[in-house]
Amino acid sequence: MTSNLAEINKKIATAAQASDRNPNDITLVAVSKVHVAETIKPVLDAGHRVFGENRVQEAAEKWPALKDAYSDVELHLIGPLQTNKVRQAVQLFDVIETVDRPKLARTLARIFEEEGKTCDIYIQVNTGHESQKAGIPPEEVDTFIKLCRNELKLPVKGVMCIPPFDEDPTDHFKLLKSIADRNNIKVVSMGMSGDFEKAIEHGATHVRVGTAIFGTRPGY
Repeated sequence: MTSNLAEINKKIATAAQASDRNPNDITLVAVSKVHVAETIKPVLDAGHRVFGENRVQEAAEKWPALKDAYSDVELHLIGPLQTNKVRQAVQLFDVIETVDRPKLARTLARIFEEEGKTCDIYIQVNTGHESQKAGIPPEEVDTFIKLCRNELKLPVKGVMCIPPFDEDPTDHFKLLKSIADRNNIKVVSMGMSGDFEKAIEHGATHVRVGTAIFGTRPGY
């Protein structure tokens, strides 16, 4: 697993350099969903500190103890967030990458105030207009970002997308980068195990890689 991590970091550096970018400007989010704490610890012991989880409940079962042991971990929620899970998510995560609708944004603003704690927010964009997938439609994103920033005062730090799995992701990556640029957003979270190098070529600052680091857990 640590050799996989080293290999991914090497590929990130190579992709960044090929695009005349600084490899240090690319953050690897190691996606540890479906993997138990014992599987994650070797990656933590290797010095990696940024991780992504899909489900609030699963993360709540393993990450509090890991965060106690490794206090500088940065934990990202990269799966859909239900409004009834917002308080728990805010207590556990440092970054929520999947803010995609006004109701969720308003709930986050309220819980931030009640908890006296905030998380960095990324806006998830449904670049492929896929009905089964979360994310705000591209044509609505500018208005939604204004709502989050101006009315709700949310700390919008990034945008995120998951392109359709059966399409070339290039146009989706270009679209997300253009949304970030015109809204003066610095963080662009895109690219996974199969396409993170292409995402870096098109401006990704964060890539989310799970299988290529941890492998596939039996039964999934």
